[in-house]
Amino acid sequence: MVNKQSLTGSPGHSGFSDTSGFSGSSASPGLAPVIEMKHVDKFYGSLHVLKDVSLSVCKGEVVVLIGPSGSGKSTLCRTINRLETIDSGEIRIDGVPLPQEGKKLAELRSQVGMVFQSFNLFAHKTILENVTIGPVDVLHKSRKEAQEEALRLLERVGVKDQANKVPAQLSGGQQQRVAIARSLAMHPKAILFDEPTSALDPEMIGEVLQVMTELTGEGMTMVVVTHEMNFARRAANRVVFLDGGTILEENTPEEFFDHPKTQRARDFLDSIQHHV
Repeated sequence: MVNKQSLTGSPGHSGFSDTSGFSGSSASPGLAPVIEMKHVDKFYGSLHVLKDVSLSVCKGEVVVLIGPSGSGKSTLCRTINRLETIDSGEIRIDGVPLPQEGKKLAELRSQVGMVFQSFNLFAHKTILENVTIGPVDVLHKSRKEAQEEALRLLERVGVKDQANKVPAQLSGGQQQRVAIARSLAMHPKAILFDEPTSALDPEMIGEVLQVMTELTGEGMTMVVVTHEMNFARRAANRVVFLDGGTILEENTPEEFFDHPKTQRARDFLDSIQHHV
């Protein structure tokens, strides 16, 4: 059973004043974006995987990226904290341009959580150690403070009783919930989810989506790449539809799913209608 105690990250600052004239698509009016992408291009050799992408995500907003395989969703998500480099354009986190490398990049990455489809837990460390390593090594918290918060977070996502086990002793759904707790332990300004349920058995998907849905209700800023259309309908503030490396549509879930504007989006929704 997932505990619904609110333990989302602390609010990010928005004190940078150099963002005038820098706004991606469809940010909520009057709110400072936490994530900004402007005219971003990305190539893999001759393959143009992101084409002039502009996107803004405001504090507390949940943006779900959907589209066919190979449309650029995961690449877009991974460029936000520079797990993938870009060839042109600009990305900012809380008004600060994303550094190219080094200590400043590491610091900014610590402010943007990432939940991968493959969990990426340290296999040789216990669940508790997996959640405390970032706060101790990066945020310089005491081990006692980090462990106390880690246990609260593990309880929050329903796996406190697994704290002294290693990842191989947990199910895939449990490991993914640990990965979410690990991200929350860093008090991020936003969390990126790159197809967090795609590696899970069907019966485990619901428990992860439940935790993610609860986070949306607690004001966590989230960018989610997913094929779970019911989650997009229920939890997103905005759905962004990509195809061929381009944002073709973005709208509220109701408008996108019920009244898609492009033929490509209509064709896509028709093809996955039994999942919606």
